[in-house]
Amino acid sequence: MSGQTHSQPNLLDKTQRGCGCNSTKKPPTTSAPTTTEDIMSATNNTFAVTGLTCGHCVGAVTDELRALPGVSEVDIDLVAGGVSTVTVTASAPLTEEQVTAALDEAGNYHLANI
Repeated sequence: MSGQTHSQPNLLDKTQRGCGCNSTKKPPTTSAPTTTEDIMSATNNTFAVTGLTCGHCVGAVTDELRALPGVSEVDIDLVAGGVSTVTVTASAPLTEEQVTAALDEAGNYHLANI
């Protein structure tokens, strides 16, 4: 194979150009409950969510869920284009109505019918 030049594919830095949904918004960092009382009274709420495809989607959903009263942490196990698992740590259980409203505010995301 002498005389042939091989080059690396043109890989885009998605933090600068955005992801598949063309957003440049970076996912936020999450924080854990800060006091022993917060940790003892925290409850995990797990939801199956559709419509997430990228880091921007994770960021948008995280931002809206963290804005709900009592929410201290959001963890999303992204399954791009499939059903992602969203775990929300809050001081009280969240209702489906609260989560649905937050998902609507974030974009075209929905609770999965499992």
